[in-house]
Amino acid sequence: MMDKRTSTENIKTFVHEHLKEDLRVYEKQLNEINAEIVEYVQLKHMIETILLNQANGEGFKTQVNIGGNMFMKARADNASRLLVDIGLKVYVEFTNDEALRFVEMKIKVLTKQADVIRDKSIETKTNIKLALLAIGEGQRLHNVEEQR
Repeated sequence: MMDKRTSTENIKTFVHEHLKEDLRVYEKQLNEINAEIVEYVQLKHMIETILLNQANGEGFKTQVNIGGNMFMKARADNASRLLVDIGLKVYVEFTNDEALRFVEMKIKVLTKQADVIRDKSIETKTNIKLALLAIGEGQRLHNVEEQR
């Protein structure tokens, strides 16, 4: 009788200390990757806008953050080359087409990473549900034995 309670407590401890912590880590990683995907999607739209404006022979108007969330109007007559942050605060100069290809590739890579983490999260949620079902089933069996 003591072994059943001990195993139930072990399962509960495992769920709370390991599985729920793993789930929290996966969700944090997923949120970070999704935020990064959003940034690259915004960059992709900006590059497409620049390409469209260049095709029309127009310059590019924008607002630039000069610090402290203070913005200043800016205009670029020639935006044929862009500096793109490729990670770890390293910037590479690309042509617009190269930048667009890089951003599309980066979005695909990040999406695949998010899919892997999402699968791990689903697996962990499933393990938590199975553990809780095992606890419930064990308690139900224990109650049936006590009633006899």
